[in-house]
Amino acid sequence: MNYKKAFGIYQPINEQEVMDQKLILDFIKRNEDALDRNNLVAHVTSSAFVVNYDMSKILFAYHKIYDSWAWVGGHADNHPDLLEVAIKEAKEETGIVNVKAFDQEIFTLDVIQVTNHIKHGKYVPDHLHLNASFLLVADEKDELKINHDENSGVSWFMLEDIFNHVSEKRMVPVYQKALNKIKALKAH
Repeated sequence: MNYKKAFGIYQPINEQEVMDQKLILDFIKRNEDALDRNNLVAHVTSSAFVVNYDMSKILFAYHKIYDSWAWVGGHADNHPDLLEVAIKEAKEETGIVNVKAFDQEIFTLDVIQVTNHIKHGKYVPDHLHLNASFLLVADEKDELKINHDENSGVSWFMLEDIFNHVSEKRMVPVYQKALNKIKALKAH
C-alpha cells in the first residue's frame, strides 16, 4: 500500500497518534522528498514489532547508535510501500527468513526525534523520523544473525521482560503502546 494512503487511513489510538498523524500528513503533503533521508528536517521510516507465533516473545536488536535493545526498522529510501520496508529491514537486521505481516495496516504511528550522531563516519544532524510500525510474525526457530553495520546483538525476549533490556527511556512509551496492542490481540 502507498505510504500516503497508509498514513491517511490509519486510525489513531490516542492523542499522541492524532497529533503525530496530522504532522506526518501535513509534512508529506508539503514535501515531495519525504521518503528520502536527504531531507534533513524529517523523513519517513518504517519499523517492525516482530513477535513469535503465539505472541509471547518479541525480537529486538541491540542498536549501536542508541546503545539499547530496540525494535528493527529503517529508512524508506524512496520506497512507497512501508510494509515491504519493514519486512526487508527485519530480515536484514536479524537474519530471520520466515517472517510475514500480521496484517497490511500500520500497527502504531510515531514521530520520533533523532538526535545528532555519527554514522559511517559522517555527521547526521537532529531530525525527525515520521514512523509507521508494523506487526510482523516470525518463526523463533530461525537462525538469528547480527548485522554488524547496525547492531551488536539480536535476541527474543518475553513480552513482559522487554523493559528490563531497553535503556533508551524515550522509547518506553512507544514500545508500551505497541505491547498493549499485542496483549489485546492475544486476549481475543
